[in-house]
Amino acid sequence: MDDHAIKFLKQLLSAPGPSGDEVRAARVWRNEAQTFADEVHTDVRGNTYAVLKGALPRVLLAGHIDEIGLMITHIDSEGFLWFAPVGGWDAQVLVGQRVRLLGKPGEVIGVIGKKAVHLLKADERERASKVEDLWIDIGAKNREEALAQVRVGAVGVIDAPVYEFPNGRIVSRSIDNRIGAFTVLEALRELARARPTATVAAVATVQEEITFAGARTSAFSFDPQVAIVVDVTHATDHPDANKRQAGEVKLGGGPVISRGSAGSPVVFDMLVSLAEREGIPYVVEASPRATGTDADAIHLSRGGVATGIISIPNRYMHSPNEMIALEDVGHAVRLIAAFVRTLSAETDLVPR
Repeated sequence: MDDHAIKFLKQLLSAPGPSGDEVRAARVWRNEAQTFADEVHTDVRGNTYAVLKGALPRVLLAGHIDEIGLMITHIDSEGFLWFAPVGGWDAQVLVGQRVRLLGKPGEVIGVIGKKAVHLLKADERERASKVEDLWIDIGAKNREEALAQVRVGAVGVIDAPVYEFPNGRIVSRSIDNRIGAFTVLEALRELARARPTATVAAVATVQEEITFAGARTSAFSFDPQVAIVVDVTHATDHPDANKRQAGEVKLGGGPVISRGSAGSPVVFDMLVSLAEREGIPYVVEASPRATGTDADAIHLSRGGVATGIISIPNRYMHSPNEMIALEDVGHAVRLIAAFVRTLSAETDLVPR
């Protein structure tokens, strides 16, 4: 992955974009897409499309650009902010974190407060924290001072920078699933260098963490015959992982291809065959029910869409310090580009 791509990825990961308020991250993605796509636009729901125009089939490459976050629900008389989670948080992760709130004058930094351990009774120390036990302190003296900076309904994210670790690993918040939005756009960039016959749209979808709204509306609007959804999946190469349930998934082991549930068996077989032909490492993940990705909505759009699911192994999901290996992203980009180039109007996507 070259320096330009790394710079773009860092900008994308740094932009706050919790579900329902993805505009800042989408703007970064859109500006990059405009440097090589034939057409770039954003719809009324906030999905952003980058399109390479061609013939049939119509191919959708989807990665959701939203992340989990927080929303202010109440501002008390002393200026403390109470909040609800946007998406699936483990409350223990939130304790003591700094947050970036999208306030009236711009970004407002706050800290998540909790009663200090010294003041907890013995039984309280044994109890896990709950979101309703936590508050955000922005340094305001009272409600009026707080209201000058934020309002009820304001959203925010954890204030966590991007770090490059050894062995080509990246650590950041928002990797779930800013990395999926990044991967599909990089795949489109690769396809723009040697164009396929198909019409291809990379889409940065919104609200996957809460409603799958962006997946539903973008698939209906673009009307694809085939789709590839890129998300993250749990790496199991760390202590206390249950490999019997989640399989052998490790950072640097290659992209993960899902089998079952929302995935088309035809697309699955094509992806596996291509990975083996191209020498791309991969892992198969069993998804007997819902995948928990945009694929759950996309494959049901209109009369059905032949859908494949490719995931990037991710440690410490839904935390301020998610970790991935960049080589897995590069392999996923190669696999997606190779897949799209095999497609033609005559490609039979019906299971037989």
